[in-house]
Amino acid sequence: MADQISPAHADLWVRGFAAAITDADDHLTDLDRRSGDGDFGTNMVTGLRRSLTALPERPDSPGAPFQALSDTFLSHSGGTSGPLFGMWFRDFAKAGNGTPAMTLAGVAEAAERGWATVTRLGAAKVGDRTMVDAIAPAAESLKRSAAEGRSLAEGLREAAEAAEAGAEGTSELLGRKGRTSYVGDAALGAPDPGAVAIGLFFRAAHASVTQEADEAR
Repeated sequence: MADQISPAHADLWVRGFAAAITDADDHLTDLDRRSGDGDFGTNMVTGLRRSLTALPERPDSPGAPFQALSDTFLSHSGGTSGPLFGMWFRDFAKAGNGTPAMTLAGVAEAAERGWATVTRLGAAKVGDRTMVDAIAPAAESLKRSAAEGRSLAEGLREAAEAAEAGAEGTSELLGRKGRTSYVGDAALGAPDPGAVAIGLFFRAAHASVTQEADEAR
């Protein structure tokens, strides 16, 4: 099982995330209808399809696939969340550019910087019912796992679980940012779609480093 994220693992991570979002398109769109304008799933799928065509055939660093993802979202993705996801991906690109592989500590650093970036640009904090509610627990889990010397796979699995729990927790929150702040308790009972997408992002990360072991069997 991989102990570092190589360029090939990063490529698998991005492709796996794109596949997961595409599979969840209808679900994400339905969630967004309850809290926004119903275009979140469509915007994410469109952005990711464009990103896949821009992925380097042979990435020279683990940052390269995230750079393509970031550039595409910042240039073409619509809605409020598109640019925020673009900046989130950019912090992973920065962490992976110029290095042959990313450690768990490197992923933790990227997530922490991404958390700060999204918080600053989106003016959202934990409890506002946004993607930050999934990013924050995942970033804290990664930082803790790196400090405790957990394996890469274990750290990413726990980050995915933390992000998914954070996303589910938004079901009980009233929105305080964006369109969801206008719908009041109508959105209660359904998680924020952006937070759900962050859970899928880290679940794809875990799959990318365990897939190698599965294929070797």
